[in-house]
Amino acid sequence: MKVLVANLGSTSFKYRLFEMESAERDAPARQLARGGVERIGSPTSPCTVEIGTHRSQLELAVPHHGVAVQACIGQLTDPEHGCLKSANEVSAIGFKAVHGGRLQGVQRIDEEVLQAMEEVSSVAPAHNPPYLAAMRQLAETIPEIPLIAAFETDFHRTIPEARRRYALPKSWSEQLPLRKWGFHGASHRYIAQRTSQLMDESKHETPHRRIISCHLGGSSSLCAIRDGQSVATTMGMSPQTGLPQNNRVGDLDPFCLPMLMEHTGLDLTQLLAALATEAGLLGLSGGLSGDIRDLEQAATQDNADAKLALDVYVAEIRRQLGGMLTALGGCDALVFTGGIGENGAAIRQAVCDDLQDLGLDLDVAQNHAEQTGERRIDSGASRAQIWIVPTNEEVIVARQTVAALQDQ
Repeated sequence: MKVLVANLGSTSFKYRLFEMESAERDAPARQLARGGVERIGSPTSPCTVEIGTHRSQLELAVPHHGVAVQACIGQLTDPEHGCLKSANEVSAIGFKAVHGGRLQGVQRIDEEVLQAMEEVSSVAPAHNPPYLAAMRQLAETIPEIPLIAAFETDFHRTIPEARRRYALPKSWSEQLPLRKWGFHGASHRYIAQRTSQLMDESKHETPHRRIISCHLGGSSSLCAIRDGQSVATTMGMSPQTGLPQNNRVGDLDPFCLPMLMEHTGLDLTQLLAALATEAGLLGLSGGLSGDIRDLEQAATQDNADAKLALDVYVAEIRRQLGGMLTALGGCDALVFTGGIGENGAAIRQAVCDDLQDLGLDLDVAQNHAEQTGERRIDSGASRAQIWIVPTNEEVIVARQTVAALQDQ
């Protein structure tokens, strides 16, 4: 069974094509191709595909995501270099969808699913609108291919109610989807599964798996995982919450808003848009950058704003890490993933600094070793294992898509 997994931005469409044997956790998932389209809506858009060792790129007019998918399928079915004979070989398109509000889990996309996503578009403004537009376009353009939404909130449905509720009037919470939903579910699910395998291979003797997954990237969150299930996470009602993101504010006292509105002259809609695009590391650094690499470079040149942005980011990770340790009663493994988690040796070292009494002792030399891929970076004195594990959200979505098709 061939499944196309889609990851959308407002002007981009990225995908991976998998050959799936089953939906089982350990079932092989062979990647056949990867590619995407950038600058959708521009006069010309680069359409790139990698199939084995072959890489090609076309420049096409791509007005919307429906045309983007058609362009990608055209490359995949190319008679000379393609890996498909026809588009009919694609059993489904699985979306790493972000927020379904009242709907969680894995859903066959229909009007009810689209309406549920629209209800919470205001709290996921950078994610839901492009997905909604693309899903509608694809349903019209290629109706013969089933569309499946695997919502990122699903992994966190096992979090106890006491960690999901806001201290709001009961009637509000009953009438509206006001919950700490949590996100990055596909990434945290993959880390839960893969880390358990790695711990078994390393003959870890603790029968219960207490894993803290640190997904650190342009968008960051931590998740406390017990025996494969999420029990706490840092993001709440929206992807704007929790840790400072590259350009999103993270946690903010709501009583800041009236003062900010008065000071800036912005209305609430405008202010929320600014908090979702001009804040976070970008805002802390005085507009310099939301990219950790740029900030680290600037900090070496004594840029005080860049250093402050890095310090705030690390301080918030450590604060939330303490909460994850409390939720689990300690941990058996701390795992770094995501672009920063995998590549940011200085961030990892700062996060783990002086945590020996909590059972976390980083091997500094291993941490800074120029290696890629999965590797263990704790010292022999560490009670908990510390790992770098590249995530694979797409294979999780592919398995969920297959399972949804089999359940129909």
